Amino acid sequence: MKQPVERRLAAILAADVAGYSRLMGADEEGTLERLKALRLELLDPKIAEHHGRIVKTTGDGMLVEFASVVDAVRCAVAVQQAMPERNTGIAANDRIELRIGINLGDVIVEGDDLYGDGVNIAARIEALADPGGVFVANTVHDHVRDRLPFARDGIAAKTPPLPALPLPDKPSIAVMPFANMSGDPEQEYFADGMVEEIITALSRIRWLFVIARNSSFTYKGQAVDVKQVGRELGVRYVLEGSVRKAGSRVRITAQLIEAATGAHLWADRFDGSLEDVFELQDKVAVSVAGVIEPALQAAETARSAGRPTDDLTAYDLYLRAYAMVLPSARQIPEALRLMEQAIARDPRYGPALAWAGFCCHRLFHDSQSKDPAADRRKGIDFARRALEVAGDDPGVLANAAQTLAYFGEDIGAAIALIDRALALNPNYARGWNISGVLRLWAGLPDVAISHAEASLRLSPRADVGVSLTLIDASHFYAQRFDEAVPRLRVAVEEYPGFPQPYRVLAACYAHMGRLEDARAIVERLRAINPVVVPDADYMRNSDHRELLLSGLRLVIGEAE
Repeated sequence: MKQPVERRLAAILAADVAGYSRLMGADEEGTLERLKALRLELLDPKIAEHHGRIVKTTGDGMLVEFASVVDAVRCAVAVQQAMPERNTGIAANDRIELRIGINLGDVIVEGDDLYGDGVNIAARIEALADPGGVFVANTVHDHVRDRLPFARDGIAAKTPPLPALPLPDKPSIAVMPFANMSGDPEQEYFADGMVEEIITALSRIRWLFVIARNSSFTYKGQAVDVKQVGRELGVRYVLEGSVRKAGSRVRITAQLIEAATGAHLWADRFDGSLEDVFELQDKVAVSVAGVIEPALQAAETARSAGRPTDDLTAYDLYLRAYAMVLPSARQIPEALRLMEQAIARDPRYGPALAWAGFCCHRLFHDSQSKDPAADRRKGIDFARRALEVAGDDPGVLANAAQTLAYFGEDIGAAIALIDRALALNPNYARGWNISGVLRLWAGLPDVAISHAEASLRLSPRADVGVSLTLIDASHFYAQRFDEAVPRLRVAVEEYPGFPQPYRVLAACYAHMGRLEDARAIVERLRAINPVVVPDADYMRNSDHRELLLSGLRLVIGEAE
């Protein structure tokens, strides 16, 4: 029986040393001695005094858990207030200065370690802190603003909201998670899948800027102000709704809201049978588009909306599998099994074929495959079959392109496929990320960075670690190691079950001469995957391939 995941609310403090690589390069032994003294004389005593628990340390950084957010802020301010005295008489370039970020959120507990958004956000906002400063999340500010002064002796704790994103130069919309009104938590995947299909239908409208599903879904389960959503996602309109599934009947309710004013522009209800589910999705998409742009010709969406399958059991299997593919590497074998069941029911089900190929590629890439040769053959076969029925489905084209490129097919042809997918749907955030991946594999790291940044604009809140990992991997292959490290560290925390960020970070540390840090990362990698030096033939540039592998071999040689 599957053990329930243990969660708890915690205040998370993330800290690191500003300019650590520069300090180590100038005086490695002296810097290490000063850091040890800093921990022994200041950090550890202050953390203990304020009832904190050190979760982990990573070279120049540490993660600390507090049961009280007030204690966390008091500890951070006390530490930063004590730092100037410790730096008295030390040249500006030689000073140890800390950056501290604090978040209050839900965390997942695994032994002595913590994971989840509560940790990830703390790591991200720590990177926003000035040297010598404390940066806190809005939730932290809300809890302590009436209890603690936020400015004293030149130490400031900054608490701005997430920056407002500028509105695109065309109508823009975010589709929020629809409420599951079925009374059965097991039907949550059906409501989420319904939203996914509506987002896909809206994304096919060329003049409409549509926020990616993963960013919209960061608000799932929260009572949020649509004005806040509009600011944080940079959209003019927000679509909310609910799905009720009872027996063979489905009811979708939806309302369109202008984010800046909170004004309700439109609301409607759509009833039908499960056999009509795809038609219901299209009705919602066309109705929303029609309100946003009265000149819309409804035929545009109708022409572009293809039916992926008429088999509702296959569709249900696909939705269950889709919910497993991206969150965790451990779930990919089960996702592949369900995709294969969907394909057995409908052998021409394009999205299922494309995702099945993707699952094979991930099994191979994450060193989980029990029969690599067989998974390679299956992956290529699934991808080619997906292309035969893809038509103008950008998601099918993108997944097939990545799978074929990974398994050694013509990289130029794969790039042509992803370019076609993006021409069909310029709003496809994941497509821009895959495009960047293929450019990186082709030896074009700077192009990869620009495409990853395009993906981040379309999906600014969710799965950002995927694009940030791509950006920093690109910096690594361009040998800009100092730029690569910070967000690779975030990626390792955000995706602890995926081995590749560990490998790139370890190789990066090795080439920087930070072998102690590299060994620590490899130790964490081995806890989830025994393969340290992987097959990297998908990297077409031999210099890039050798940069990764030589770094990892260096770590193994030093460790063993």
